[in-house]
Amino acid sequence: MYVYNDFDEAFVRERVAQFRGQVARRIDGSLTEDEFKPLRLMNGLYLQLHAYMLRVAVPYGTLNSAQMTQLAHLADTYDKGYGHFTTRQNIQYNWPDLRDVPDMLSDLADVGMHAIQTSGNTIRNVTADHFAGAAKGEIEDPRPVAELLRQWSTDHPEFQSLPRKFKIAVTGCEADRAVIRAHDIGLRVVRNGEGEIGYEVIVGGGLGRTPMVGKVLRTFLPKADLLPYCEAIVSVYNLLGRRDNKYKARIKITLHENGLEKIQDLVESRFEQIAPLFGGVDQELLAEIEHSFAAPAFVSKSVDGYEAARLANPAFRSWSDTNLAEHRADGYAIVSISIKKHGATPGDATSDQMRVMAELAARFGHDELRISHEQNVILPHVHKSDLPEIYAALRAADLATANIGLISDIIACPGMDYCALATARSIPVAQQIATRFDELKLEHDVGPLKIKISGCINACGHHHVGHIGILGLDRAGVENYQITLGGDGTQTTTIGERAGPGFGADDIVPAIERLVLGYLDLRSDSSETFLQAYRRLGAEPFKNILYPEKAQKNAA
Repeated sequence: MYVYNDFDEAFVRERVAQFRGQVARRIDGSLTEDEFKPLRLMNGLYLQLHAYMLRVAVPYGTLNSAQMTQLAHLADTYDKGYGHFTTRQNIQYNWPDLRDVPDMLSDLADVGMHAIQTSGNTIRNVTADHFAGAAKGEIEDPRPVAELLRQWSTDHPEFQSLPRKFKIAVTGCEADRAVIRAHDIGLRVVRNGEGEIGYEVIVGGGLGRTPMVGKVLRTFLPKADLLPYCEAIVSVYNLLGRRDNKYKARIKITLHENGLEKIQDLVESRFEQIAPLFGGVDQELLAEIEHSFAAPAFVSKSVDGYEAARLANPAFRSWSDTNLAEHRADGYAIVSISIKKHGATPGDATSDQMRVMAELAARFGHDELRISHEQNVILPHVHKSDLPEIYAALRAADLATANIGLISDIIACPGMDYCALATARSIPVAQQIATRFDELKLEHDVGPLKIKISGCINACGHHHVGHIGILGLDRAGVENYQITLGGDGTQTTTIGERAGPGFGADDIVPAIERLVLGYLDLRSDSSETFLQAYRRLGAEPFKNILYPEKAQKNAA
């Protein structure tokens, strides 16, 4: 993984010193909150309902054991002993004291981390497939180019005041685990007919109040052209993007209002102008970065102990069936650690749990961890012979929930428990759904099912691309929850369809239970997933389950 060089170190330290002075002036009253706001947002500091919140960048979701250990230190020293992993592969601290934030940023700098551009109308943390570098079928690890994009975008003088925030995601596989079609720019590593590596470039995706699936701007962009081409896209958006209405300021609206063909023409023209200015320096830098992402030295060992443990321990077998993914190296597995214990807050991890995960990465995982956009933690390179010991340690730390991809593996934003923008609570709904289906003991029978919950129209919980999406709204001072069906955040990205009228806070969990139990009756066999059944049957049977009174009235 990438390690800060002298320039990175000096740059981050300078920003910490600068912000320390700004915080001091805010505390002594020299700066008003309005004057302080743009300064704190540049450094990832939000003002939430009850306190400030610091959002720490985990670029492309990759960190090492020392960094995870330091995140635990921040949780204990400056917060309430836990942190919240987000859908941007970041971590948030919800209770810091303002006077402590510069010290938090200094401690982060000690391990090559920061909070720069985790907020504001700029290019945000670049995200990536959380299985990058480990996934079977991957053409190329996309993280070196994600690091290149991070370095290019950080403090870029032209792009610090864009019309609106700007998000980039990358993947190296046909299988999309990075939701690239719901980003301002989505990049997928591809090969052309001659076997050359390049990128499919997708532009104009996004969720929020106007959800849109991105459109292909280039089917194949040569690898050497990527950075100037991305600069051309953002440059065109910076000039064309609307600043009169923040709800219409994202590039998806710019694309919609101007048309794909016009945007293509403008981007290609701008690309031709600026590409010669790069002079190959970006490719030299990329070559240096790629050395930092060399594959670990995989070993060849017997997996007999792993197979014996599966036979002897049903709980271990269930966990390994659910929480492991196929690795590109023989004898290895990708481990997804669920941060979604039934009834817990999705994405919250205690400092003790962070330290356990850090120790496991150092001992068994080539000192590497990943944060997924689904708010879980990944050990990407684990030999199967080590899995019984890893499982035992996870179980002791309350981290061995066998539910990855199942109904309780819910994405949920912080909602009205923390967020000043939220109009309804997300966390209690997620907790109640997970608890209810654990009580029913139906989770594994239901099979793969992605529920995503947002506490407001900004869609931080990605509800639009949930197989079942839940959107919490305020209706005359009362929480009301809309359900969307058939969403998908993979390579077949689809925006979910609104099912009908919303449900009250007391009715939303029974409605989800009714919907899922109804699906079990509708599916063709036990192998047909919820999404497959929805696509085969259409929305009507599912709407009839959700609204039985309406279905009876129509039948009459």
